[in-house]
Amino acid sequence: MNKLHNATLLILSVAIQLVAGFFLGHRYDMSIFMATGYLAGTGQNPYIPQDLSALFHSAYFSGLSSIGYGPLWPLMLGLVYRCSYALVPNLLVYNCAIKLPIMAANIGLAYLVEHVLDKMGYGSAVARRARIYLFFNPFLLYASSAWGQFDSCVAFFALLALILLDAGKLSYSAILLALAISLKPTALPLLPVFMCFLLSKSWRKTLTYCGILATGLFLFCVFPFVIFKWDPGIIFKHYNAHFIVGGGMSFMSWYELFKYSYTLTGNWQSLGMMWMPALAISILALFPVEHSLVYLLKKSAAFVLIFFLTRTWLSEPNIILVLSFVLILTLSGNLPPVLLTAVWVLPLIFGFFNTSMAQLLFPGFPGVMEQLLVLSDRFRDVRIVARTIIVVPWLIAGWWIVIACLKRRPYASANNLS
Repeated sequence: MNKLHNATLLILSVAIQLVAGFFLGHRYDMSIFMATGYLAGTGQNPYIPQDLSALFHSAYFSGLSSIGYGPLWPLMLGLVYRCSYALVPNLLVYNCAIKLPIMAANIGLAYLVEHVLDKMGYGSAVARRARIYLFFNPFLLYASSAWGQFDSCVAFFALLALILLDAGKLSYSAILLALAISLKPTALPLLPVFMCFLLSKSWRKTLTYCGILATGLFLFCVFPFVIFKWDPGIIFKHYNAHFIVGGGMSFMSWYELFKYSYTLTGNWQSLGMMWMPALAISILALFPVEHSLVYLLKKSAAFVLIFFLTRTWLSEPNIILVLSFVLILTLSGNLPPVLLTAVWVLPLIFGFFNTSMAQLLFPGFPGVMEQLLVLSDRFRDVRIVARTIIVVPWLIAGWWIVIACLKRRPYASANNLS
């Protein structure tokens, strides 16, 4: 009976994701992903944008900017293009096909979290609840299957790298961490945690790990440019693009209200690098190092959040990276349940006022999307004020998690969600 019930829940989760993946998709991100898939799939440089409105029969594909991620995701998009749109030229099918690896990561992440809790000794009932929690978490489904962002892929590889590090399987851990960082640099804050953990054991193991990690980063981030002869010039030109903008769920959410722009100017640009000294100072809180999975989970959650909370830009889907960490720490009694709720509810509400939800109608209902965007523009100032207000409890919750995870004494035991 349990096997049948588990299979039913899995099928239901997959069905929900497929429907969302087919009809929904963020206007900005998915149009760039589709265009990138075509360019990579036809042997062209995906980092040089082109007007593809004629190819896709839509004006949304003119005036696109270049994709802002490493070559692994463009290569995946190229493969998806060859297996979908090149065979069946339908945008909705292509839209859903792009999200299939993301859906697989969602399911894999749920089972991985279940495995971690079971391994930690919290029982199959608690572990199973965690899996179901991720199967149907509204924020996770919204930011991945509906939106089309692949942060759940980063979260899956990062968590698996952490588990393998704790198990002493250093080669596999280093390769998976390189994969996570290569997909999105949001996983970079895990490096000081992993390095301190290894240094407390052996210099030799640390050097071996660094060597494998560096080799993986080269293969995943540099080698594709060499083998496919892509010109990386546009990347060098815009290497700091993520650090000269202010807004999103960061502490600079209010910036657009007064500047009518996301781009930081003048002295404001210096804030874009604030995350660097913040992470450097926080390394002191990693000592003394404890050789335990709980230690790795707590410090990893803290360092990723320090990075997020001190950046001048934070997109809602990025928070998926810490969702699994916070879920495990909550069910293991190391964090209060209210913080887990805040981690996914607040970004969901923020997405409404940020018009992210309205833009999800791009592939399936573009006319409705345009009407909603026109309407939301009439209330621009009200929306920005509202989303800035939402950011305040997010910042409080985020720093609360950081402090709780950096303290030596864990939160009182409570293996339940509420």
